[in-house]
Amino acid sequence: MTVLLPALSGLGTGLALIVAIGVQNTYLLRLAVTARVRVVAAAVLVCAVSDALLILAGVLGVGAVVERFPAALVVIRYVGAAFLLTYGVLAARRALRPSGDAIRVAAEDDGVAVVGVGADRAATTVVSTSTPQTAGRGQAEPPGRTGQTDRTDRTDRAIPAAPVMRTAVLTMLVFTWANPHVYLDTLVFLGSVANQQGVDDRWWWTAGAVAASCLWFGALGFGGRLLRPLFARPLTWRVFDGCVAVVMLVFGVLLVVGA
Repeated sequence: MTVLLPALSGLGTGLALIVAIGVQNTYLLRLAVTARVRVVAAAVLVCAVSDALLILAGVLGVGAVVERFPAALVVIRYVGAAFLLTYGVLAARRALRPSGDAIRVAAEDDGVAVVGVGADRAATTVVSTSTPQTAGRGQAEPPGRTGQTDRTDRTDRAIPAAPVMRTAVLTMLVFTWANPHVYLDTLVFLGSVANQQGVDDRWWWTAGAVAASCLWFGALGFGGRLLRPLFARPLTWRVFDGCVAVVMLVFGVLLVVGA
């Protein structure tokens, strides 16, 4: 019981700090409804491991070192602000000038949602896994088959691909490590609270805080896949991109002004 109390305290403190609408959570939710399972898993792993490393560094006293070099946080602040403002402008552009993006579920993708251009157009896209029959020399192609492959290929090429692994991981790394608040909240705050628990209990408290990050990011990344039917409507994407734009731009401005 003496071990369980600090672990639960760390779990509750970690959840209270991390369960909020932020740039990291917003981007993870977007990946959850558009990307493949392995891409979402990689993004969840980046978030959870990053939090664990920052919390452990704070417990080991690195937070005190960060506080002594505020110039480093200033550089991180402006780099993060530039990235957030750029991403926010792009999201606002998608919301104001929608391309009709919707989600279709392709059978060849094991039920993984794929972003398509327009719900109706995506629904008419057919991907055949069977081997096409080759017409012999001098034989006419079957009726209705002429040009079918070309039309399908053109439609497939018109569908923007879901985020690839490299893009998703790099973007998530920037959202995580180019945010000065993550150093103040996770490295400094959680590290100092953990060290207040005593020599023995601080590691159980740390384990609870790390577990909170794993639970939250896992639930958001894999639980967000349940929202895919909602994102089958292009209007949902406009609303979502509008919310993303507000979040990114607000946080970007706050970083610029030093809040």
